Amino acid sequence: MTTLNAGDKAPDFKALDEQGNTIQLSDYAGKKLVVFFYPKASTPGCTAEACDLNDNFERFQAQGYEIIGVSADSAKRQSNFKTKYGFKYPLLADEDKAVIEAFGVWGPKKFMGREYDGIHRTTFIIDENGVIEEVITKVKTKAHAAQILDA
Repeated sequence: MTTLNAGDKAPDFKALDEQGNTIQLSDYAGKKLVVFFYPKASTPGCTAEACDLNDNFERFQAQGYEIIGVSADSAKRQSNFKTKYGFKYPLLADEDKAVIEAFGVWGPKKFMGREYDGIHRTTFIIDENGVIEEVITKVKTKAHAAQILDA
């Protein structure tokens, strides 16, 4: 779905997190970054994915990674999601879809025979220089940390 590939410069995004703090790519200069896009907060697949990353947060930190979750949910919904599960990383409330569209993860989807536009579950691994190292489009929601860290 996305047109971004390994070796491309990551889009220079700027958005508000669940607390209303401005988060941008340049905040992570010199660090490795996992940016995961998910369709909707508090749904089964998104919860499994976000919890798996959170459960392995120390492993990510030990390998020099920071994590950001992104969906088009409101800040209130993102805040409730983060509070309920105790996520240790920010969740961007990208309601205007600026970050989602910059990364090219918005588009036509099919679910139970119905077609609609939505967020494609995709993860981007970005290096210390803001260059995409890997794009994961076939996300294993219950084992996503292993997909990233054990690759």
